Amino acid sequence: MAWSQPQSKPRTRTLLVVDDREANLVAMEALLGDGDWQVHTVNSGEAALQALLDLDVELVLLDVQMPGMDGFEVARLMRGSPHARYTPIIFVSAIAHTRESVLRGYATGAVDFILKPFDPQVLKHKINTLLSHEHNRRDLQLLSQQLDSARAFNASVLNNAAEGILVVGEDGFINFANPAIAKMLHASVDDLQGTALIKHLASPQMPMAWRDTDFYQHWRSGNTYRLHEAQLFTANGDTLPVALSSSPLPRQQRSMVVIALDMSVVRSLHVQLETQAVTDSLTGLLNRRGFHQALDSALARVDRNGKRMAILYIDLDGFKRINDSLGHDAGDEILCRVARVLEACMRPYDIIARMGGDEFTALLDSLDHPEDAARVAEKLIELISVRHTIDGTDVTLGASIGIANFPDCGQSVEELLRSADMAMYEAKRNGRQQYRFFSGEMNGRAHARLMMEENLRSTIERNGFALAYQPQVVLETGELRGFEALLRWNYAGRGSVEPSVFIPLLEETRLIDRVGEWALREGLAQCRDWRERFGDKLVLSFNVSPVQFRRAGLIDELRRLLDEYQLDPRQLELEVTEGALMEDLEQSCDKLRQLRELGVRVAVDDFGTGYSSLAYLRHFDLDTLKIDRLFIANMLDSPRDAAVVSTIIDLGRNLGLEVIAEGVETLAQREWLIDHDCHVMQGFLVAPGLAVEDALEFPRTIDWLNLEYRPAG
Repeated sequence: MAWSQPQSKPRTRTLLVVDDREANLVAMEALLGDGDWQVHTVNSGEAALQALLDLDVELVLLDVQMPGMDGFEVARLMRGSPHARYTPIIFVSAIAHTRESVLRGYATGAVDFILKPFDPQVLKHKINTLLSHEHNRRDLQLLSQQLDSARAFNASVLNNAAEGILVVGEDGFINFANPAIAKMLHASVDDLQGTALIKHLASPQMPMAWRDTDFYQHWRSGNTYRLHEAQLFTANGDTLPVALSSSPLPRQQRSMVVIALDMSVVRSLHVQLETQAVTDSLTGLLNRRGFHQALDSALARVDRNGKRMAILYIDLDGFKRINDSLGHDAGDEILCRVARVLEACMRPYDIIARMGGDEFTALLDSLDHPEDAARVAEKLIELISVRHTIDGTDVTLGASIGIANFPDCGQSVEELLRSADMAMYEAKRNGRQQYRFFSGEMNGRAHARLMMEENLRSTIERNGFALAYQPQVVLETGELRGFEALLRWNYAGRGSVEPSVFIPLLEETRLIDRVGEWALREGLAQCRDWRERFGDKLVLSFNVSPVQFRRAGLIDELRRLLDEYQLDPRQLELEVTEGALMEDLEQSCDKLRQLRELGVRVAVDDFGTGYSSLAYLRHFDLDTLKIDRLFIANMLDSPRDAAVVSTIIDLGRNLGLEVIAEGVETLAQREWLIDHDCHVMQGFLVAPGLAVEDALEFPRTIDWLNLEYRPAG
């Protein structure tokens, strides 16, 4: 709020002339009417008092002798009224010439006493002088009122300000303290006033001599001094975090104003935000960032007493199945239960964290032997691998754990976590629900895997994959049923890589969707081009990974591609493994129903090697069963394998499904399959996977009598 002096502006100055004789009033009005003022006349004391109430009168010319109320009485009443107390009065009298009358006039508050006859010029001069004084008095009164208001305003601001405010003299002693600073320091204003400022400063350290302090030095140079992190002593001996700002007041005051901002709430909020930043909101454990910080601190303070540290990297086996089938709420409950198990199993000074998803880590400090980490891992696997009941449903978890010892497996946060992560994946690769220590051999495998992954990405970018087409023929007639499209990869010029090697890597890296879409588009385009050679009944089969089969957009993608290449949906067959179907029965049944509605054929690949139940199989909308090549290879020598193959053929016939035997390599195998009513075969007896040009030349019907034996290899 800005305060300023009143600005000069034109006023209408009013003179009140009081006289009981009309002739005197006319004469005075004529005499004074040409002045820089307005003349108002009344003929009685009563009328004069009323005019003072109605008008802004700045000067009164008052007759002494008047009937009823004389001039002295009017003056007395004016001086008793707040409204007219300071209005100048000039008595004008032709009769009251005595000294006693003059003194009485001055006693009642008159500023002058003029006797008639008088000099008009003298009267006008006196009027101008008195009006000027009156104007100055009124301006001074207004300034005084504004000053009082400013003082009241400033006092209100200081007393109600949330920030602590001190006025410190050039000697370093506190001259003023507002209630806020007193409250902040649990003291009274009187306790603070008159004390040295540096006596209340806990930090930073200041010189004992006031003139050597930064406060004084900045004040002398006329600059503001700020301390963003300081602490003040409170009356009860504690310290209060504050931000201080000291600014010099006008030099004549020889003081500075020090403003203190209470930072305790800000610090508390900062600590809270820091805690949230390193804490997993679901489990209350440390998150990835928090574990990195904790591990980094542990490595920084590691001593030389021979004690060891170990990192445990824990991944839950079967969690995704639970999360997908029972929902994310059930999954969250499982994660919280595992977190509580970890807390109960670990020592108080061990550090536990959830790294994200279903992965946890633990830092075991002060171990005597590496085997101590193995004992903890065994106990964790035992406690986690139990049956849980979630919303009335029993579920079973497992845990795979990788262990990395310091300093053998790394000396930095990144090295140790990477080593533990590799060891965890090794435990999963070897059957899950077990632990593995990191070794150099794992590092070599991880490096090779990383290189292969980079080559896979590069191959995808340059469309470097290829499709081979293995014929499928009807056993009895030799008629071509169709082809199975097989994905082939030539790894950086080093030769062909087995699909069993690179397909799992594509699935782990989530690259399988891109490759699968490319393979579908490439194969369907080829099927369209073969229409003239093989007709529109040719079936083209594609292997679909579990990742692709679960993808929500699969049906829409197939519909779009079939429309684009103008193919009959019955020409497309998707081969799905038993494991993919059994991961989520409800979702699998729904996906198979959608495929049936679209008209696409579905085959169960490698049937007999998975863990599907015949009770579930009858509920699936399927078209084909494919007998795994291992059974075909051994069925002529192994009665057990022969029984399995025969059972699958009978099962397919009873369920109305087409049965295809994979890996047929000899005529004897073909004859056995014909004798047992198998429908279709594929294998090296007919042809391996063929390039596009060779597949185009493949006969529409095979002459079995002239078929030469094609050995495997």
